[in-house]
Amino acid sequence: MKTLAWLVAGIGIGYVVYLVANAPEPEYATGSDNLAEAARNTFGWGMKQRAKGVGRNIAGRVKEGVGNLAGDTDLVDSGVADQVEGNVREGVGSVAQAAGQTLHDLNR
Repeated sequence: MKTLAWLVAGIGIGYVVYLVANAPEPEYATGSDNLAEAARNTFGWGMKQRAKGVGRNIAGRVKEGVGNLAGDTDLVDSGVADQVEGNVREGVGSVAQAAGQTLHDLNR
């Protein structure tokens, strides 16, 4: 029964990540189209990296859990590594989103 709850939670989180990744990008009304496009592209890239990071983090947690259940230390280690990669991607995505927002704010 506990496995079903994790499966439902994983599907729900995956759906939310899909919605966030496919959300429309913010519209910027700035004086320079090139700078506005750069801000939009940077913000969008950051959003995608954050979504990939969340997905990798979830996959790592699942791998770690399956490895613990099966007693496979290599799978546990792989899951932990995936979680670290996911956290790094989330951090990079946050920085990119902040850079995109800063570009937008500077061009007002």
